[in-house]
Amino acid sequence: MISHTLFLVQKNDLYSNKTNGMSDLHKMDESFRDTIGTVDKDGKRTWVFAKKVSGKWFNRRQLFSYSLLALLFIAPFIKIGGEPLLMFNIIKRKFVIFGQVFWPEDSYLFAIGMLAFVLLIIVFTVVFGRLFCGWACPQTLFLEFIFRRIEFWIDGDSNQQKKLDKLPWKGQKLRKRLLKWFIYWMISILIANTLLAYIISYEEVITIITSPPNEHIVGFIAVLLFTSVFFTVFTWFREQVCIAVCPYGRLQGVLLDENSVLVAYDYIRGERKEGRSKFRKNENRAELGKGDCIDCNQCVNVCPTGIDIRNGTQLECVNCTACMDACDFMMDKVGLDKGLIRYDSEKGIKSGVDFNLTARAKAYIILMFVILGLLIGLLFARNDVEATVLRVKGTTYQKLRNKMYSNLYDVTLINKTSDTLSLKMKIIEGDATVETIGGNVVILETGVQIHRRIMVQMHKSKLTGFKTPITIGVFEGKELIEEAEVNFSGPGF
Repeated sequence: MISHTLFLVQKNDLYSNKTNGMSDLHKMDESFRDTIGTVDKDGKRTWVFAKKVSGKWFNRRQLFSYSLLALLFIAPFIKIGGEPLLMFNIIKRKFVIFGQVFWPEDSYLFAIGMLAFVLLIIVFTVVFGRLFCGWACPQTLFLEFIFRRIEFWIDGDSNQQKKLDKLPWKGQKLRKRLLKWFIYWMISILIANTLLAYIISYEEVITIITSPPNEHIVGFIAVLLFTSVFFTVFTWFREQVCIAVCPYGRLQGVLLDENSVLVAYDYIRGERKEGRSKFRKNENRAELGKGDCIDCNQCVNVCPTGIDIRNGTQLECVNCTACMDACDFMMDKVGLDKGLIRYDSEKGIKSGVDFNLTARAKAYIILMFVILGLLIGLLFARNDVEATVLRVKGTTYQKLRNKMYSNLYDVTLINKTSDTLSLKMKIIEGDATVETIGGNVVILETGVQIHRRIMVQMHKSKLTGFKTPITIGVFEGKELIEEAEVNFSGPGF
């Protein structure tokens, strides 16, 4: 299986420029490109038993991650103006973002918003690499800070997990597996219900939970399906989501350049002329030409996707900082400077140049802000009620008594608010009268689109030609909430 890896620099070329006659023994071995760390030579999966990690970066990620997880579980219960903070009800075609209700008629806003989101991903990746994957991706949050924490608690650290995996399916292994899977299943149920709350609201989810399954069979099947998917992903599929499914890793290979900030191994300091070697007391590694990397493999042992960060930036790397903490711990133990693996760009490692935005990144940022500005402008210009007034097809003006003329119009009204509205149409520009067929007061429920016909009448003396412009206003009580300009057709004399 071929791993689509991105290595930002060819070390061989760099070394030949820096070290004058370096031995072939220390040149870069790129055989890692031909395989994925989680697949063996026979194409079978190699299970990753990541070692428990601790340190400065893990503590920061832990605080940030648990804050995001708390928000994720609380958000469905937060309401603004009677509407959820976030809801994406595909069934009813109702979408709520920060308490604002959007309907299919607002699809152009979603299109522009999606374009802005894609540009945000591009800009963020160009500048900060896969920082999102390691710090905010739900897959990472759930796996690393919930499921793997439970696994460490029940199965123990890496070596204990390996020993347990080799035991027969009975006794201790069976008890631990059943306990772990039971807890995983219960958490998966919680995640599934939370996801469903974002779709149909938490009130509907509570109704499904507290009612017999046969009364909400579709909802029950949805919860069961979501639960099974989450349980499978976090129990078995795990890091394969990042390696084989998520398209972001592939996108990274296109967008990253030597100026992108990522979790990177300082191969100049780590290798020097003589390459890596085990630590020995009372030796000056720099004078001997030995790199600061003591080849302890701790960065590999803690990696949740099973890669060796010393090979360079790879598709499988999610920038989780586990290798940074592990390496800093070992550097501190042997009395060497920390930061052998750190947040940096390839250019920064190679030349020591401080981070600066490239022209490409600046162009992306400008374009993103232009689109965001357009989106914000359209959101502010969005009306709560949308009215479309068109003359009925195939009709012309009608001559009435007392030199009066009439036109017939089709009116389409859409209520984008969360309230039921009582609407009335009046002429606000032009000397005419309007009558709504079926009653002058139109009751318009939330999210509903209705069609009405109106008859507009105008005296012959008020006509300005074959087409006389008028403006029809839509009122709720005394408040004008929408208006539409139309032409009144007349004889023109």
